[in-house]
Amino acid sequence: MLRIALDVFREPMLVLLLAGGVAYLLLGDLTEALILLAFATFSIVVTVVQETRTEHVLDALRDLSAPRALVIRDGVRVRIAGRDVVRDDLLVLEQGDRVAADAMLVEAADLQADESLLTGESLPVDKVADSEQDTGAARRPGGGDQPYVYSGSLVTRGSGIARVLATGPRSEIGKIGQSLATLETEAPRLRRETTRIVTWCGIGGGAVALLVVLLYGLLRGGWIDAALAGIAIGMSMLPEEFPVVLTVFLAMGAWRIGAVGVLTRRAAAIETLGSATVLCTDKTGTLTENRMSLTELWLPSGETFALQPDLAVGAAYHDLLATAALASAAEPTDPMELALHSARAANATTASLPTGALVHAYALRPDLLAMSNVWADGDALTIAAKGAPEAIARLCHLSAAELAAMTAAVEAMAVRGIRVLAVARATPKDRDWAATQGDYAYALTGLVGLADPIRASVPDAVAECRRAGIRVVMITGDYAATARSIARQAGIAEGDVLTGDDLAALDDAALAERLKSVTVFARIMPEQKLRIVEAFKAAGEIVAMTGDGVNDAPSLKAAHIGVAMGKRGTDVAREAAAIVLIDDDFGSIVQSVRLGRRIYDNLRKAMAFIFAVHVPIAGLALLPLFAGLPILFGPIHIALLEMVIDPVCALVFEAERDEDNIMRRPPRDPAEALFSLPMIVWSVFQGGLAFAMLGTVFLVEHRSGMGEFELRALIFFALIAEIVALILVNRSFGASLRDALTRHNAALRYVAGAIVAVTGLILFLPRAQALLKFGSIGWRDMALALGLGLLLLVLLEACKPFVRSVTARLAARA
Repeated sequence: MLRIALDVFREPMLVLLLAGGVAYLLLGDLTEALILLAFATFSIVVTVVQETRTEHVLDALRDLSAPRALVIRDGVRVRIAGRDVVRDDLLVLEQGDRVAADAMLVEAADLQADESLLTGESLPVDKVADSEQDTGAARRPGGGDQPYVYSGSLVTRGSGIARVLATGPRSEIGKIGQSLATLETEAPRLRRETTRIVTWCGIGGGAVALLVVLLYGLLRGGWIDAALAGIAIGMSMLPEEFPVVLTVFLAMGAWRIGAVGVLTRRAAAIETLGSATVLCTDKTGTLTENRMSLTELWLPSGETFALQPDLAVGAAYHDLLATAALASAAEPTDPMELALHSARAANATTASLPTGALVHAYALRPDLLAMSNVWADGDALTIAAKGAPEAIARLCHLSAAELAAMTAAVEAMAVRGIRVLAVARATPKDRDWAATQGDYAYALTGLVGLADPIRASVPDAVAECRRAGIRVVMITGDYAATARSIARQAGIAEGDVLTGDDLAALDDAALAERLKSVTVFARIMPEQKLRIVEAFKAAGEIVAMTGDGVNDAPSLKAAHIGVAMGKRGTDVAREAAAIVLIDDDFGSIVQSVRLGRRIYDNLRKAMAFIFAVHVPIAGLALLPLFAGLPILFGPIHIALLEMVIDPVCALVFEAERDEDNIMRRPPRDPAEALFSLPMIVWSVFQGGLAFAMLGTVFLVEHRSGMGEFELRALIFFALIAEIVALILVNRSFGASLRDALTRHNAALRYVAGAIVAVTGLILFLPRAQALLKFGSIGWRDMALALGLGLLLLVLLEACKPFVRSVTARLAARA
């Protein structure tokens, strides 16, 4: 924490905040000093807390490993801490165990493992025993019939014994941890830009202030007056509002985005999400609900039935549902078997199949991807089988025509992203069951199609992203056909599909070229996700990456904006991400994009106002020096003006509503600077016009004989009126005087009320006038001050169409 705190103190923005607070403190203005120092302290605390939380990523990885493991050492079974497992230990695995290390199975009995933490896929995979010694061949999570189990995965069914091959950083989950440790979170673009402009403004303002002190002292004498003039100039040019605005905008943005179900871990990522150009989304648990459900039934007669919530399953399909449930575990943990049991329970079957007791089971074998359960009801036996369609077809000895019909049905479902199981049953002649499943005469009952349903909110959310110019790309470990089907359902644009094997064969240049047309990446491994994200970043895209598993953590951290799922997401994914969707609602991403764009728009409005408002303030502080007149504004006047400017920047502009076209325009150019040249020129023009009007009145009224104190009061109130005009002008990018005056903003009403109250106090309290060295002015002068503000508002609103056209032409040339 000490190291993080020291890093925070190196930030120029924080240094300026502290310096401004100390300056106000030395001037005796305790209120302003405490406000600035409070902002500085808040910035330190927030940064330290956020940065400290990122240090917990590796701790979360360690927590995913099994806290206890059962091993065989010297022929004795011993339960030890997971961290004490070493290479060549024999792990004893049972249903429900979390695997403590990467290992090779030497014994396996109907073993299945959930490797979703490593692959992102919700379906458990089958494991087979291999008694051969490890040859050092590549071992990768995902895919069935492997003899390997992996640290962090969960045994969902069966049992086995495995010899440990890798632990700690050498395991697959450990490699992910190492990649997280080496990845640096990219500093937010907004912070970099703001730091740069604040640094240059601070240097420039300090240099001008020092020059004013020297020139005033040398030309006029009176070094005390010179010091006061220098302080006033420095305060008028010191952009302390920038860090205040950034802190408040992002803190308020985090609060607003939290109201729509999104937790912000790094506040600056909100703005970055608003400028995202590519959204790389996981499939399982992100686009889909991460649960299997029965979607389609097929009978050998050719009849099909698509399950719907409000449509009952016909009686003709009840035997198929009952047989599929009987072929599953009596107390299922497998997602597919849970779906089959649920479907049977939801549809009261009229099937006359006996249930009774489960007396024997034939496990899935590598040479026959099917399993059977033997049920006894008195003296009668019923065998229910389910498995891969080709395996069940072999058990049923289907004819060529029957096989062709079933294969066509399987392919039709597979194209739609449906996982297909075939179901069959047999009735033995006696209670002496055979040695293998192949010794029975099975009859095909039908096919059951299961799918991980797409989230209801996803198609609309994807469509909204596309309208906003954000390219949505799916990255998944699933098969290409399934991924393409889900992509179509989600509304992801048609494009190429690139598999992990194809990706591995591409160099960086070839991958960069393929990125232009690919919308679905299938059979992708964790390090390949990271490579895809890095390739998009290298192409100049602003990348948002969604995910929920351990395998997603490196790419979540490497992306400009990592978006983790809150409910199903792992601790590692949440710690690595910048924002977390609390309800796992993909639609929240769209609201986050909208809020991010709104925040960025309002930041631009606030920054434009800050540039504009400092021009007349600095000009009026310098004008008397060059004209040989008494100083117009001292430090106390500048401090009072800052009390108007700060809340306006931090509150009024933050609360501005969306622009009408906020989600109908493309993302801003990633190379576009926050402080673009057109914005700075427009701001300086606004401030320059305000200064020209005020300077003219100042010189004219001075030559006409108005007293020094009365003139100071007139120019101060006129400056306040023009500051209000600059607020109204910068509230919207559009040109509408009516909108400028009537556009709803509660914060503006409060600030306007405060300005009126302070102005009234100054006008009617002699003590306040004496403190500020103001003279009494008449209603004619107050009307002149208000008129200057109104005139500035009308002129600048009239200039907006011309400014927009010039800006558009410059952008087109660029």
